[in-house]
Amino acid sequence: MSKIKHFIRQSWLLIVAAFVFGLLIAITDASLGPRIEQNEKDKLNNLMKGLIVKGQNFDIVVEKAEIIAGKGKILKTNIHRATDENADTAGFAFVAVGAGFADKIKLVIAVDRNCEQFLGFKVLSSNETPGFGSRITEDYFTEQFKGAPTSRLELVKAGKKKNTQILAITGATVSSEAVVKIFNTYIKQIKEQLTVKGQIDNGK
Repeated sequence: MSKIKHFIRQSWLLIVAAFVFGLLIAITDASLGPRIEQNEKDKLNNLMKGLIVKGQNFDIVVEKAEIIAGKGKILKTNIHRATDENADTAGFAFVAVGAGFADKIKLVIAVDRNCEQFLGFKVLSSNETPGFGSRITEDYFTEQFKGAPTSRLELVKAGKKKNTQILAITGATVSSEAVVKIFNTYIKQIKEQLTVKGQIDNGK
């Protein structure tokens, strides 16, 4: 008996099982994919509304804005404009992604109508270490970004911080650095693209 025939006789059940499970996974993904995508959109909208309190409606004003990250990597994100009850601009929000300690961190970042100050951020998804890196969601850390100028931020470990400085979370310095790096990677390029689109005048 040839080695191939022997292999087939010994492995046919495993081969069939692998095919069936693969087919089931593909079917499940196809059926749940749209629902998962809609759930993420709903979560994004809720987070943006929480950050831009006066925002009544959110529309994409820059679609798939290109962000140049480290090593020439290009990331894409949609920039949303929030309008209030009078249809005036209340601020802008966008999704920003970067590498954390354990995995990717995906944030929703909001800025004011002139893109001069941060309104804050919320974590859209993260797999940071529970009890350590996951603390980037705590008020102590997130509140520091509210009202900070939209210039380059600096992470500090101790002391009395300045406007552009963010105090790191004790025991979660890497995750703290990751969040600050995400802000610094995106904000200048976001401002430039909003300026090009005529959404803001300063572009500082």
